Amino acid sequence: MDHLPVELTLDQCIKCNICVSVCPVAAVNDLFPGPKYAGPQAGRFRQPEQPTPDISVDYCSGCRVCNMACPNRVKIAEMNARARHMIVSQGKVPPRQRLRNNLIARTELLGNLAQPIAPISNVLLSNPLVRGITEGILGIAKDAYFPPFARQRFSRWWQQRPPTPLRPSPGGRGGGGVGQQVVFFHGCATEYYEPRVGRAAILILEANGFEVIIPPQNCCGLPLLSNGEFDAARKYHQNNVQHLVEYARRGIPIVGTSTSCTLTLKEEAPELLDMHDEDTRLVAENTYDFHEFLLHLLATGELMIDSLRPIPLRLAYHQPCQYRAHGIGSPAVEILNKIPELRIEESHTDCCGIAGTYGYKKEKYATSMAVGQPLFDFVLEIDGPLAVCDSETCRWQITHGTGLAAIHPVELLAYAYGFESEGALADVLVKS
Repeated sequence: MDHLPVELTLDQCIKCNICVSVCPVAAVNDLFPGPKYAGPQAGRFRQPEQPTPDISVDYCSGCRVCNMACPNRVKIAEMNARARHMIVSQGKVPPRQRLRNNLIARTELLGNLAQPIAPISNVLLSNPLVRGITEGILGIAKDAYFPPFARQRFSRWWQQRPPTPLRPSPGGRGGGGVGQQVVFFHGCATEYYEPRVGRAAILILEANGFEVIIPPQNCCGLPLLSNGEFDAARKYHQNNVQHLVEYARRGIPIVGTSTSCTLTLKEEAPELLDMHDEDTRLVAENTYDFHEFLLHLLATGELMIDSLRPIPLRLAYHQPCQYRAHGIGSPAVEILNKIPELRIEESHTDCCGIAGTYGYKKEKYATSMAVGQPLFDFVLEIDGPLAVCDSETCRWQITHGTGLAAIHPVELLAYAYGFESEGALADVLVKS
């Protein structure tokens, strides 16, 4: 079933309504009739070169909760994404809304324009008057949280960093060679907003004897896919495949700290864009979420965990929808549980509500916050000094909904390895 084309899973739907009962959007917004109607039921009436039967599918956030709940494993979220693409390609999206969607979906373009003038950009993005005008003109929610741009982008730090000698790992690695290399896919969030996440990941990989390679790369294309802009997303994905495939051919693993980016390379882009060529397949098969990769090392006794520094904190952890969609369990929690004195409390809530660019749209902002409320309540109940989450937009949504900083799990692990912490984690550790 997993390998069937999306359209061939349509008739597997038995109209049981399980997907409707678990849909976080349908529970808070009557404009969305639920996954069954917007997906397979409406899909039976969607035909090539014919008008799409509805526009309610635009309220689907793409969280994939329906996919995971469906007893017949119908690819509902993918159906909705393709239906959204049909609406876009037929010109059914109002011009102002399409301009807005194109702008917020091009995170690489926005980063290249705004990050070089980060102090000015950050002031403008936090100014209520500017945000009000932007909402009125473009429909970008004035109250949605925009993270501050970093003063230095990750790739610039990497280029200026002096060479670092490799350490032998528990499994005897070190000193270079094909078997000791790993490719790091940093993604837009690390590049423009949170370079500290990339630095932490590199330190951990090097501590385990790996030589880190960072090839040219661009946005994974997921924001474009989510907004129905498949043609632009295809160009992004093809560029990434072109830059990564040579490493995949040599068996060098590709790891990323953005679980949305790694899922896009593994599955989302190849599936939605019908890209099943050999190069795309090789990149997909050799891509790992960061903690998924570490868990493989742990299973073979190759992960350095014997001398981790204690972290005496109790923290709320949220596994993002995109992470659950990998179908690999909870690697981050398994790794974090190896850190002495650290207590991780899992949220088990369905979704934070932001869904990438979804919660930045004026007409969807209230829905986004309503979906995320159970998670916000959980984080506040745990009463930790910060929260933990693998997805950048989910972290920003948690911060927006709770007022607490949210960090990537890799930041905790890097500190446990003995490296100096940065940002919110550093502030918390100083106080504790």
